[in-house]
Amino acid sequence: MPLQQTLRHQHTAFQNFFAGRARRPRFKSRHGRQSAHYTRSAFRMRNGALTLAKTRFPLRFAWSFNHVDLTVLAPTMVVVSREQDGRWYVTFAVDIGAPAPAGPTGHVIGVDLGLTNLLVTSDGERKATPQQLEIKTRNLARYQRRMARCLRGSRNRLKAKVKVAAAHRKVCNARRDFLHRTTAQLVRAADTIAIEDLHVAGMIRNRNLARAISNAGWGELRRQLEYKCERAGRTLIVIDRWFPSSKKCSACGHVLVEPTLSTRHWTCPNCRTRHDRDLNAAKNILAAGRAVAREVSGDACGADVRRQGLALPLSAVKQETRAARHSA
Repeated sequence: MPLQQTLRHQHTAFQNFFAGRARRPRFKSRHGRQSAHYTRSAFRMRNGALTLAKTRFPLRFAWSFNHVDLTVLAPTMVVVSREQDGRWYVTFAVDIGAPAPAGPTGHVIGVDLGLTNLLVTSDGERKATPQQLEIKTRNLARYQRRMARCLRGSRNRLKAKVKVAAAHRKVCNARRDFLHRTTAQLVRAADTIAIEDLHVAGMIRNRNLARAISNAGWGELRRQLEYKCERAGRTLIVIDRWFPSSKKCSACGHVLVEPTLSTRHWTCPNCRTRHDRDLNAAKNILAAGRAVAREVSGDACGADVRRQGLALPLSAVKQETRAARHSA
């Protein structure tokens, strides 16, 4: 069954490639993550015990969700995977009903993403990158230097490689946990969230900022906001990337000619209002998001909105609840 599932995944990958939806499929590395997919006919789940095909005894595993009764779990697929650091995981895919939409809050916020502060909201709230993430990143660099000094093909290099993989896992888990907590808080706090459409792939080409941008996880933050807004019945508005949020005065609308990245505070030459760069950008994103929300009101989708005239194009995403698929 895992071999058949691999062929199905390969067929889907080639279909997406020839349809222009994805890049050409590549061979998996034997040193990377290894996984096997078992469909409903290839495993048995009885009284909380998992038995895979071609095995005599149940598979022992540690259950990570105390609020879910394992004995009544009816998974549709089981994925057994091995990470690069040698850890094994069992993932259960379960069909669940559509989640109930979250209650209205009557609040709209704009979010500006940055490096010093991961995000600044139009309400003045700031979320700084946790210090533990920076410490774990420094530990990862130390383990990578140790591995580079080991002889290729030696036993010591293999041990060092496992430590590097474990350090990568800790950094990834710390970043993902922080982003999940942050996005969940945003979705609970507002009915409508407005963010910028950042060109992350182009921004990381800057060698001086590539590491900081990658550590921030802007793309993952937006991905989490999209599916969480969809699940909670919230509205996510994506502002066009060319919108001058940082150099436009939120009080009078005056646009600066060319502000530098080092300019964190500036005074509007027109109305003499003193601005914090990030907070001012969040307020401008909020104003643009409200304008888009008024334009697409009554439209169930509302995506890819394009305005005519001198106004810059803006994009909105209207999210609605639907049947969900949960992986535990």
